[in-house]
Amino acid sequence: MFIHIKSYVASIFMALVFLSVAPNNAYAHGEKALEPFIRMRTIQWYDVQWSQESLKVNDEVVVTGKFHVAEDWPRSVPKPDAAYLNVAIPGPVLIRTERYLNGQPWVSSAALKLGGDYDFKIVLKARLPGRYHIHPFFNLQDAGAVMGPGHWVEVTGDAATFTNSVKTISGETVDMETYGLVNGVSWHVLWIVLGTAWLLWWVRRPLFIPRFKMLKSGNEDALITPLDKTIAKGILVVVPLFVFGAYAMTDSQHPNAIPLQAALDQIEPLPPTVNNGAVNVKMIRTEYRVPVRTMNMVAQIHNYSDQPIRIGEFASANLRFINPSLDQPGKNEEDTLVAAKGLVIDDDKLIQPGETKTVSMAAADALWETEKLDGLFRDADSRMGGLLFLYDPSGKRYIASISTSVIPKFD
Repeated sequence: MFIHIKSYVASIFMALVFLSVAPNNAYAHGEKALEPFIRMRTIQWYDVQWSQESLKVNDEVVVTGKFHVAEDWPRSVPKPDAAYLNVAIPGPVLIRTERYLNGQPWVSSAALKLGGDYDFKIVLKARLPGRYHIHPFFNLQDAGAVMGPGHWVEVTGDAATFTNSVKTISGETVDMETYGLVNGVSWHVLWIVLGTAWLLWWVRRPLFIPRFKMLKSGNEDALITPLDKTIAKGILVVVPLFVFGAYAMTDSQHPNAIPLQAALDQIEPLPPTVNNGAVNVKMIRTEYRVPVRTMNMVAQIHNYSDQPIRIGEFASANLRFINPSLDQPGKNEEDTLVAAKGLVIDDDKLIQPGETKTVSMAAADALWETEKLDGLFRDADSRMGGLLFLYDPSGKRYIASISTSVIPKFD
């Protein structure tokens, strides 16, 4: 018995030691937490880029890209009637100074339209030195965060040189790092002191057992003295008067204060120029072979354009499977979420204008498992979504959003 207790205590001690020496750097931001069908069939990111990978304190990095709002939005996920674009970073190591959606400055949440394409731009200013993994992501109301592709950014320099000054509407320049700090600390100290004093006033007396005996003996009136009542009445009067007085003083000093905005921005999606009906893709059958971690897809592709086209890439939930026989732009083989040779096509010949061709594709890579997308067939909504990129000989790109049910194969 004693040996078992001793082993148990030792295990707890080792666990605490491990937690105390565990590294502080966070390498992930929950991008694998949501169910696969949400990550694949809600916000479909593409062309996400970072202006630079190495910067100094006070330098800016610009995150740009596009995303498609899937037409086949899951029934169990609330529609994107209120969505907020942000950046996932490990604490306040960078600050967001600007944000644009389809070229418009964007402050509040926005209502996204199913089937729409949007481009975004986020400007970040380096604040603390270090190496950080950052993601753009969408907070979907009642659904959670849908992460975009991540990227490592190195910040060098001295944190003490960081500046964050802004000019108010009234023309006053303030330092956002220290503005209101003394006032905020003073209010916190005031309430902490007042609350602590009130607590000590009561705990200075015998507690629990003596009070319980007084209650049982019917002497509960002696628990609260006339002085207690007088102090309570004084606090009840003085505290509200003090708060309202401070509010009146602040209002007189800052008469033009504007409250935080809670409106919902209405921003229209981009014109349908990426595809515009030039290519139509109909999914016929999709199977996921569990042992070899391969998504086998059969698609019927109709080319309505005036140029021959070929399949260049399949993207889903930030994974990119590249057709190695087609050298298209943006093929970054160093990206850990890119399978540079992961897309195999049975008939990789050009699809001529006006031609309809049935094509079999295999997106094969261990990324399906490491990114926890292979559990799709265990979801109640076992459907897959993604973007199919096709190119003509001149390099023009056509994008088709696809969606299909997935049948698991265990052999």
